[in-house]
Amino acid sequence: MESKKNILAGNNKINFYLLVLVCFFLINHSFAKDNSEGAFTDLKILDKISSKNTLVKLKNGKLTTFKDLTLKSLKCKNSEFDDNPEITAYIQVKDLTYKNNDEVFVFNGWMFSSSPSITPFDHPVYDVWLIKCY
Repeated sequence: MESKKNILAGNNKINFYLLVLVCFFLINHSFAKDNSEGAFTDLKILDKISSKNTLVKLKNGKLTTFKDLTLKSLKCKNSEFDDNPEITAYIQVKDLTYKNNDEVFVFNGWMFSSSPSITPFDHPVYDVWLIKCY
């Protein structure tokens, strides 16, 4: 009779520790901060005519004007891998010199820092590269 009580007490202890462990992981997961998504995006813009590089800082969701371009970063994200970080951002660019096409984007899509040729920014005067997301 005593051995049956000891087995039941042991099962209750294991269930209690398992419950505490599950609660710990659920609480820790809900309060963990996601560092992969940023609020600001840095772009480097090359003026092909003057050969000058300019670093432009964009606040995500806010429209920024640089010379003849309006730039807007909707979302930027850092990869979760530390050894070779990949930075991606959803960028919209309009050229202000095109008066007849106010609603047409020169570029509207995802940019990748490690492979800018996947979705190239094709403009006769400017080149744009994704630098940083923070």
